Amino acid sequence: MSGGEILNNVHVIARSAQYSPPAIALPDEWTKMTFPQFAFADDVTTRLDASPHYWDPATECTIVYARPSVERDLWSDYIDGAFRSYQQHGIGTAIDVDALRRGDDTALFAACVNQAGRVVGGLRAKGPYKSIDECHAIEEWADQPGEDAVRKMVADRLPFGVAEMKTAWVTDDVEESRRLTNAIARTPLHAMDLLGIQFIVATAASYVLKRWLSSGGVLATKIPATPYPDVRYQTRLAWWDRLTFANNAHPRQLAAFLADQRGMVPQAAGTEELAVGATAWQRG
Repeated sequence: MSGGEILNNVHVIARSAQYSPPAIALPDEWTKMTFPQFAFADDVTTRLDASPHYWDPATECTIVYARPSVERDLWSDYIDGAFRSYQQHGIGTAIDVDALRRGDDTALFAACVNQAGRVVGGLRAKGPYKSIDECHAIEEWADQPGEDAVRKMVADRLPFGVAEMKTAWVTDDVEESRRLTNAIARTPLHAMDLLGIQFIVATAASYVLKRWLSSGGVLATKIPATPYPDVRYQTRLAWWDRLTFANNAHPRQLAAFLADQRGMVPQAAGTEELAVGATAWQRG
């Protein structure tokens, strides 16, 4: 079987595995939805207490999904890396390090841990949201064209479960950062599964989002860019939909996502391995 045939089969498998709602569709970013199709998972806390993780051969990293309260050392390493990265890019004021360390608003975070035990990238998920104003995107579009449209998009999706990916960063090594970006682009898909929700929203500069969308995210083209965190940036908004991402994902990213899922390992909390931070996730 050729590589193209394999990837086509991956599309078919992924689509058939997804739940198809009986009487609702999402044809465009303005569609209003009237009833939820996903209940919040009853076992979310239990699943995340296990700090699920998988090996990503492209980056030679272990990708760990965890709650800050469970993986305090790993969380600290992730925050330190984020602060350094944001400082290097001149936007250190965009993150509140003290608030981040508390982790109160973070449902889960994903950390890319290399074979030396160092966190070389990651991001976090806020939510699932209960109200529109919890969504940071609302603040980013405050008093800007498109603010009302952003509010409506969030409001329409809240009953289905919405989380927001924030504070993404990767190492500044050019070659390594490209591979890490591909891996991080798939984290919204795993976050939707782990949190039992249908939607992920994310905001970023246009050139960054372009890479992230390879995993099946859709740019909200009718929402104008906003100058956030300052006028040097044109920040855009994108959505990932648990029902339709396979239709939009690059075939290689979809295949990689399915490989991630097959390789994901539950890990019981409280073991020695979980107690020593990033170095616990060294491979080999």
